[in-house]
Amino acid sequence: MLISNPSPPIPEESPPPRILQKFAYLLSARWVREALQAVFLIYLARVSATTYGEFMLAVGLGSILLLVAEFGLNLPLVSLLAKKDGDPDAALTQVSLLKGVLLVLALIGVLGFMEWQGYSQSLKQVMFMLCLGLGLEALSNSFFVALEVRGRQDLQGKIKVVAAGLGFGYGLIALALGAPPLVIAAFKLIESLVNLGGSFILVRSRGNFRFKWPSLGRMGSLMRLGLVFALIEVSAIIYNKANLFFLQKYVGAAGVAQYSVPWQIVDGLSAIVSGLLLQSVLFPLFVQLWEVDRSKVSQLAQDTSRWLLAVALVVMFVLFIESDRIIALVYGPHYPEAPWLQKLLSVTVVFAFMHNLAALLMISMRLQRLLLIFYLCGLAFNLAWCSLVIPRAPLMGAALAMVLTKGGVAVLTVAYCQRRLGLMRRRPLLQLGLTVLLGALLYLAGDGRLPREVTEALALAPTLILGGRWWLRGRKLP
Repeated sequence: MLISNPSPPIPEESPPPRILQKFAYLLSARWVREALQAVFLIYLARVSATTYGEFMLAVGLGSILLLVAEFGLNLPLVSLLAKKDGDPDAALTQVSLLKGVLLVLALIGVLGFMEWQGYSQSLKQVMFMLCLGLGLEALSNSFFVALEVRGRQDLQGKIKVVAAGLGFGYGLIALALGAPPLVIAAFKLIESLVNLGGSFILVRSRGNFRFKWPSLGRMGSLMRLGLVFALIEVSAIIYNKANLFFLQKYVGAAGVAQYSVPWQIVDGLSAIVSGLLLQSVLFPLFVQLWEVDRSKVSQLAQDTSRWLLAVALVVMFVLFIESDRIIALVYGPHYPEAPWLQKLLSVTVVFAFMHNLAALLMISMRLQRLLLIFYLCGLAFNLAWCSLVIPRAPLMGAALAMVLTKGGVAVLTVAYCQRRLGLMRRRPLLQLGLTVLLGALLYLAGDGRLPREVTEALALAPTLILGGRWWLRGRKLP
């Protein structure tokens, strides 16, 4: 993580030992939360597809609200807290107050949006409850950033585990007792309040944090600092969630449910890498190294990119080839459209892994305005596609909206970083290309002749063997 003094140079053949340790803390907490969330959502989906669709619609709107409330302030907060001559208490106070004001305004906007869409009273109540719970994450995330900058991912992970256990535990009990949707939706509010209270107490007790009333001038400067990041994040979440609102309009909650089942699986796997390894661990390191030794940024990015691409290809293959089994096993027989949707959406794993790395590198290089242009291009295309295609082919149009938008934005960001940093070197790319080709040939040779599991294992073997060779040669993921 980012610390006050420059880090020593990163050895070429072995990674700094604490990076993977910090990632492990967050990954453990994330897996606990993801496991509990998966159990809750699967149970909900099996109980009622309509209620599940309503919850997914609410989560989509709440995700937009969350990023509006955060206003892109988490990324600049890393730099403000790490300044040796700065005032971390004042910075954290300013960010928290700004987020609180924005959260209130965003909640008012949510009420207006639901009225405009003409949602039923029961749906509006459920959506507002979930939006409130999601919105409070904006406040707790400020204190989590403070813990990350101090290198206390272990404490962050513990808080999140407790919060997830209480929140989803409540939700599961409410589901089992047959509670109405509004009562069940309170699970998110419980989780967010525990995260907020726990993170605030730890930041205050471990770092002697004190609130400092900021001046209006500093608040205005902070708003200007976060504006570009806010537009980036809001643009991204809108083009990730816009298709849900078009689906609700043209096919209702049932259509939202059919799409959301595979998307939860695909997007959940992508978020683990982008949210934990890239943003919470590697991004602060990119920021620091860019100021100290820019050649190390290229080296770290190149090592990271090849591993990300290899993992993404493996994950994409499994999601594609096992889509029928995964959907049937996890969600049951009520989602007949989900398997083919998952096959299509699995392509976005590669786009998401590589784009998120490139986007954070661009922010580290202070190229956020160029990145915003890329995002706005993606948003414009996405909204135009959803408006023209989803009314005619709802599910196919919604899935292609994600594939084409994410693919287009990924091409822009990765191509720029490739030109600037040499993000992906030729030799690893050639090696990966050959292993994928060999895997495809082995799959075609065994398909219909060997058991399904054996054929799939043969297809994955070349890429896994290549990864093993990289590991044995000491070229490990930083």
